[in-house]
Formats: sequence, structure tokens, C-alpha cells
Amino acid sequence: MGKRSRRMERKEKHRNRISRTVNGVLSTAAGGFGFVNAEDGTEVFIPPAAMNGALDGDTVEAGITFDRDARGPVGRITRILHRGRQFVVCELLDGHNARPLNRNLSRELKISGSLKGAKKGDWVNLRLLDSGSKFTEALKGSVEEPIGKAGTVYGDLLAVAKEFDLPGPYSPEFESFAAALHPVGNVTREDLTARFTVTIDPADAKDFDDALSIEDLGKEWEIGVHIADVAAYVRPGSKLDREARKRAFSSYIPGMFRPMLPHSLTARISLRQDADSLAHSVILRIRKRDGAVLSTRRVFSRIRVNSRLNYDEVQDSIDGKVPESWSAELKNAIAMLVSAARKMRARRRRREEFLAFDTTEIRILCDDATHEIRGMERRTQRTSEELVEECMLAANSAVAEEISVSPIAGLYRIHPEPEAEKLEEFSLFVSTLLKRMPGDLSNRKICNEFLDSLPDDHRKYVITTNFLRAMARASYSAEPGLHYGLGKTRYSHFTSPIRRYPDLVLHQQLHAAAENARLRSGKTLATIALECSRREERNDEAYFAANDRLKLHYLMQLHALEDMRLYEGVVIKISAQGMICDIPEYGLRGIVPARFLHSRSKRPPRAGDFIYLYLDSLDFSRGSAVFRPTL
Repeated sequence: MGKRSRRMERKEKHRNRISRTVNGVLSTAAGGFGFVNAEDGTEVFIPPAAMNGALDGDTVEAGITFDRDARGPVGRITRILHRGRQFVVCELLDGHNARPLNRNLSRELKISGSLKGAKKGDWVNLRLLDSGSKFTEALKGSVEEPIGKAGTVYGDLLAVAKEFDLPGPYSPEFESFAAALHPVGNVTREDLTARFTVTIDPADAKDFDDALSIEDLGKEWEIGVHIADVAAYVRPGSKLDREARKRAFSSYIPGMFRPMLPHSLTARISLRQDADSLAHSVILRIRKRDGAVLSTRRVFSRIRVNSRLNYDEVQDSIDGKVPESWSAELKNAIAMLVSAARKMRARRRRREEFLAFDTTEIRILCDDATHEIRGMERRTQRTSEELVEECMLAANSAVAEEISVSPIAGLYRIHPEPEAEKLEEFSLFVSTLLKRMPGDLSNRKICNEFLDSLPDDHRKYVITTNFLRAMARASYSAEPGLHYGLGKTRYSHFTSPIRRYPDLVLHQQLHAAAENARLRSGKTLATIALECSRREERNDEAYFAANDRLKLHYLMQLHALEDMRLYEGVVIKISAQGMICDIPEYGLRGIVPARFLHSRSKRPPRAGDFIYLYLDSLDFSRGSAVFRPTL
């Protein structure tokens, strides 16, 4: 061996020498790399070649090497301490190999044992055969059960539900049990049935857990935010409460709704039109001059909904097209609610500097019964949605303030500040796209000024989408804390107890306090907060996985591969494997393989560039759309 070779060998050994080890949970990305979030707060970057069989969610020991790059310390997995999962949903490639559905699990698995009737191209649920205690050249699994045919709408939905551990439907026996439940407890209720009250929900809403009333008091408005009193039926520790806690949320993936509570119960406790309902109400006094919340009080109540409305018809009325069927009383109530909400929002914007920007959700419409794709919908927040949101925010804040100064343990919604590194990365991306720097985005005022200045073209969707990705996740906590997005330091979820378990817990605590019953402890609520935060993240991952896969089916349904149309894309990331582009029209991230870039006569694209693309293929196996650029 020559001197040069020996020097290179010594250099390589030095680069891979471990300076210290840390323990933590591994989070992986679709590119095969990952980060170990260590117990001491260190975040260690793990290259794909240094995973050593570890999977997303595993608790691992990572050795930090002397190597270091812009992402911080770099290391390799030296030991898997605990597997974060027992099962992995995969597509069966042949009799011996399977590919995970989850993009963060990029490594193929070897099949051991019987296929249990599964065939090539089927989704299967694999049980991991190694505990992770030792590294093997191949990760192995045995077929636990076939799931369905990959590349079909229903098969893909079943696979997503299994991968992300979504609950199944309630059994007929459980539905019958829930249908027989009656309200219990002894609380004093205020009769608010004389107040003109409305519900405002999406046109396809399945449950109605909030309603609004408003009265003109001269210089003030009195707004009632009335929430279905679910806790009167679902008591802490009961059979139904245990099941609701396990589910934590209603799951809304396209074509497969899974409720937190049985329909037989929610149909009865929803705030129905022309029926008296048990409610838990927050009464807000709002100053007309500037939208200030002057006072709040919370009461157990009985209400009567006079009109059931949807966002579309309320928006029509705001735009001057008032439905002819509306009574004078209804027109007046909506007009007052719009005025009050606008004043309240403007005041919050001045005082709390909440992050205000337009977001567009692009979702597939899929029939829950037939699993047929009916189209695609672009949802942007309108004044009608802001009206309801403003009232719910005020009620949630009022309850959070109340419990924070009481001996009642509660649950709070918190949202940390974004990491400086992520903001810097986002700023560099924006500077390429807009040809200007956005300013110091850690300053809330500057951040809002930047968001207000975004151009109203294809770039706006891409920028706001990537801005949301730069933000930290919101979560639940047993202690109050900052909610960065809202600019609040005390905030709770109270207004959706039919579909969110944290809201139900808060209602249960307030019921227990009113009845002099046993309260859950802060320690118990800390455990519930962690459980719900994890479940919420899984539900979100399931929604995005399902929505993205159904967009591929929708493109196929539109014969997109044959029509040779051009798609507008924005380059997000470039690597040796190719490019990742955002396709704003579909809210989809597409792949442009490197082989398509070599034959291009134009200059190499850069992150932030606008680019025209053709759809080349739809990879249902990997759940991705492959594009090629124009020459």
C-alpha cells in the first residue's frame, strides 16, 4: 500500500472515530437520512449509510464522529435500544422482498415464512423479526396479514390506515351500548333557549358540537359560544372514555372517516336544529368600539338552535347574496357576528401579532361508501370561517385563563418558536424565489409584514406551504406555555369535544369541579397530553399520505399521462438523485430524476426556480409522481 493510500485510510478512520455516544429517538426522512434527538438536547445527523438497520421511531445509541457539517454533529447508529414499532406495512414485490409504504422507511425488507395468500403487488402487514439488538445485513419480517391490492383506491386507503394505526369503525355492539347512554351528573344549568342561536359548519359536516348566539347590548355585544356537553355522557374512566382516549381524535382521511365517539351517541348530543340541547357555554362581552373582550363567564346551559347554516351560505350573505329563505332575525344575527368578529380579529392582530396568512388546502374528495374519487377541492379561509374561528379562539382563551389560575389541572395547546436553523433555510429559499431577503422572521411583526407582501401568484402557495413546514409542531401540555402562531401564552382546546379528546378532558375536569367529584391529577393529564400529541401527529401523517396517494389516482382518472399537458412547478430541492418540485395546482410534490436533467440544454435549475414540467409516470408503489422538464 502506498503512502497516499495509507494517509487516506488514516484520514477515513479519523473521520469515523467516535468522540462520544448519545441516546435518543431516531427520526428519518424520505431521502434515507435521519436525526437522533438525544436526551441531552443534541440533534445528531445520521447519513443513510450509517443507519445500521435502525428505523424511524427507534430508540438508539448514536456515536458522534469528529465529522461535522452545517447540520451540526454527524454520527452513526451504534446500537438499537428499542424498536419503535412491531409492524411495517409494505408492498409485496415478489416472494422475498417488500417495500414500505411509509416514505421515511426507505429500506426494503426481506420476507421470511408464509405469504398467507398475499401476491405480488399486494399490501401486507409485516411483523419485524429482529428486536434491533444486533445488526443484520437484511431487515426481515413475516407476513402478519394481507391488506389489499396496492395501486387501488380502497387498497391504498386500507394500507394507510394500517400503517398509521388508525382505529376501525365502532362495532354494532358498541354503537348499541353508546345509544343507550344518558346524561349523568348534577350541575346547575342556565336556560339559554330563548337566545337566537345558529350553527355554522362545512356543508358536509358530520357532527355539530358548537353554536353561536349574539345579542345587542347598546355599546356592547354579548356572544354566546355554546359547546355540546359531551362530558355529561362520557365520564372519566368509563368504557367509552377509555375508547375515546385510545383514539384521541376523529380521523378525517379522504374516503375513510373514523370518529372518536360512536355515531349513535354523537347524533344525539350534537346541537341539532329545533331541539333543546345540553351545552357548556362561554359568554363573552365584546366592546363594539374596538372588539375588546371585556368579560367572560362559563356556564352549563340548555340551548335551542334556531338555524343550521353552512359556511358557503354565510359567505354568500357576507358577499351581498343573502339567501331568500333567511328571516330578518337571522340576517341581523349574522351581520352582528360578522361585525364583532372583524373587530375582534383586528384587535388581536394589533395586540398579539398572530401569524396571519392565507393557506390553501388542496384535498381529494372521495366517497366514504364507494371510495370513488369525486374531484379535488381547494380550500382557503374566508370571512365566514374567520367568523367562527374568532369566537372559538376567544372561548378557548377564556377557559385557559380560568383554569390557569385555579387548582384544576388542565390541558393547554402550545406551539414553540421555530428553530433558527429552519428559519434561515426558509429565508434562503425565499430569497432565491423572490430575489429579496424576507428580513428577520424571528420578529413576529417583520414576519407578518413579509407574509402580507407575498405576490398573489403561483409562488404564494409554495412559500406559505414551505413556511408552515419551517414551523414547529403544536402539541398539548399539562402546563401553559407559548402558542407562537397565535401570540398567546395561555390557550386551550375546549370547543370540539366530539372530535378531540383534549377538549373532552377539559370538559370532564370542569364537570368534576362543579360536582365536587374527583379531579384528574396534573401527572395524569401530562400523560394524556403526550398520548394525544403523538396520536395527532400520526393522524396528520395518515391524512397527508392518503391525500397524496389519492392525488395520483385522480391524475390517472384525468388521463394525465396521455394528455401531455404542461405543469407549472417550483424547484424545492436538488440532489444527486434529481429534483423535488412543488406542483401548486395540485398541492403535490413531484420528483424529477437526474437522468432527465442531463439532456437539458438550458442552464441547470436552482432551488426556487420556476419550471415547466411534463408528467412522465405515476409510481403507485412509492406513492410519487415523476415529472420531466421541457428541453
